[in-house]
Amino acid sequence: MLLLLPPSERKLPARAGRTSTPVDLTALSWPELAAAREQVLEAAAAVADDPAAVGAGPSLAEEVARNGRWRSEPAHAAARVFTGVLFEALGLTTLPRSAAARAAERVLVVSAAYGLLRPTDRVPAHRLSMGTDLPGVGQLAAHWRPHLAPVLDALTARPGQVVLDCRSAAYAAAWRPSRTLAERVVPVRVFREVPGPGGPVRTVVSHDAKRTRGELARHLLLRRRKEPDSPEALAAAAAEAFEVELAPDAPGRVRHLDVVLRAAA
Repeated sequence: MLLLLPPSERKLPARAGRTSTPVDLTALSWPELAAAREQVLEAAAAVADDPAAVGAGPSLAEEVARNGRWRSEPAHAAARVFTGVLFEALGLTTLPRSAAARAAERVLVVSAAYGLLRPTDRVPAHRLSMGTDLPGVGQLAAHWRPHLAPVLDALTARPGQVVLDCRSAAYAAAWRPSRTLAERVVPVRVFREVPGPGGPVRTVVSHDAKRTRGELARHLLLRRRKEPDSPEALAAAAAEAFEVELAPDAPGRVRHLDVVLRAAA
């Protein structure tokens, strides 16, 4: 089982751990991505004085400015750097030892700046989203697609592998499984169901979906039973803590796992 996550827009506070050493691109997981990572980081550094160039507002100018200091900014484990809603609910830094060891192998973060990271990979805080179009690099999802495909295809193709895909649409664009692998990939959608005059009404959850995905990922890492090895087994594991519905098997297509949150009548 793999847990495929988006990164977090909210990062480690700027003053945290100033004594830490900078990022070493050759020491990150999948060193074959080093050249593509450096290309993105240098392009982001070139526009670090212009928040609008990376889709940020003036209030985020200092966060964006850190992109220009990526060679000197202190690096920390990605499990600490990403501090947004999903990662708060997932709580990587509070997992017991056995679950933390599983997370180190099972959790993969698709990053606009670094392509793909494990929780233990050390990177600095930065501000860059996958929807950004960087001068000299272009649209980041398109940039990363040919680099991530061989890595994620190989991981997904392992015997008995199933992937819980918690990425948002922008990050999903950086890797789409081939038809031969799609049935192993289970994207998570979150719905809220409320009573209506003609019966229950189901709506898509947006912001709170991040928290639900984080809680689901944490549940899967904490459980001590046999690890899921199919979409059906993954749905059964999720059903231990959530109300879920797994899409029917369709050759060549991913199988959505819908988490249903019900409001009180």
